[in-house]
Amino acid sequence: MPHAAAGGVGAVAPADAAAAVAEQDPLVLAAAVVGLLAVLVALWWGIRRLRRPPGAEFVGHLAGRDEVSVLMHPNPDPDAMASALAVGEFAEAADVDAHLQYSGQIRHQENRAFETVLDLEFDRVDTAGDLLADDVVLVDHNEPRGFAGADSVDPFAVVDHHPGDGTGSAFTDVRPDHGSCASILAEYLEQQGWEPVTPEDEEEHGDEDERVLPSDTATGLLYGIQSDTKHLTKGCSAAEFEASAYLYEGIDEDRLDRIANPQVDAEVLEVKARAINERHVRNAFAVADVGDVSNADAIPQAADELSQLEGVTAVVVMGQKDDTLHLSGRSRDDRVHMGKTLRAVVDEIPMANAGGHARMGGGQLSVEHMEGLGPGDGLDREEFVDRLFDAMAGEI
Repeated sequence: MPHAAAGGVGAVAPADAAAAVAEQDPLVLAAAVVGLLAVLVALWWGIRRLRRPPGAEFVGHLAGRDEVSVLMHPNPDPDAMASALAVGEFAEAADVDAHLQYSGQIRHQENRAFETVLDLEFDRVDTAGDLLADDVVLVDHNEPRGFAGADSVDPFAVVDHHPGDGTGSAFTDVRPDHGSCASILAEYLEQQGWEPVTPEDEEEHGDEDERVLPSDTATGLLYGIQSDTKHLTKGCSAAEFEASAYLYEGIDEDRLDRIANPQVDAEVLEVKARAINERHVRNAFAVADVGDVSNADAIPQAADELSQLEGVTAVVVMGQKDDTLHLSGRSRDDRVHMGKTLRAVVDEIPMANAGGHARMGGGQLSVEHMEGLGPGDGLDREEFVDRLFDAMAGEI
């Protein structure tokens, strides 16, 4: 069957077709043009948003609030506290009131030194009603926990480096490949042109310089990075070194040294000694039960100490405070993902929780539930130790 020749009968040029439509109903053509422009504008904004750095996106969501609660995880460490300080800097620059809050306690001597040396003031949270703002930002954890009503809190933003499924309703930046949360916040600051300055240089910058990063915050962020990476020796990514280089110009060396070298509580030394003396070693794994403690933060410090034992590649230290058994584990063994190991150990024990990274993990459980309160037959202390060894060996 022959085809119509171009320009002949049966062939209508696109321009002629558009003109014909316009002659019949100009409003139809106008509506089509407007619709096309709307699609193009939406596409442009979508591409721009995809290219927008996460720090700029975070600040954009932050700036739309009147006040925020910046919530650290229970018993905050330097990484959590420094990250909260950085969010506070962004909030102040955006004229947003920021309340830095936490549940639990600041107990570890390093954590107390961080709070004291930098002269920090945080608000404690016992219940969800204690949150001082409806809009909540989570830093260094991605699911609210550690206080009554935590499940009812819906954060609008989450910035974290721990694995987990928690998200913010407006913004989520969770990077398990990073060694610290502070390095993520430092990236935000650097991307947006904040200049770290020493205490001496701060006096030269007036209040009009909104992008000046005070020395206290820069020092805190650097120590937060150091603390979570064993002074840049474990669990680092390139981001930690890049952030450290960026923050360097604003460091107060005297304060950094005072935070890094606090006096050690006598009980911490005693718990470390008990961990060494009471250790049980099977193959390349060690478990130590240090018994009753009044300072639960001594347990992870004892785990750090025990992990240096020659020939041992993975360790777990456990100790009891009141009715709670605290676990802290360390692994240098590629076969032992410590976070997953501890989760497997407590999986069938009611009201227990545990987790962490490949190299470091922790957990808490009720002694009564472990011994059989609730479903299950329960475990005594020796059976629980056996279960820890089985988990490290990959048998559970």
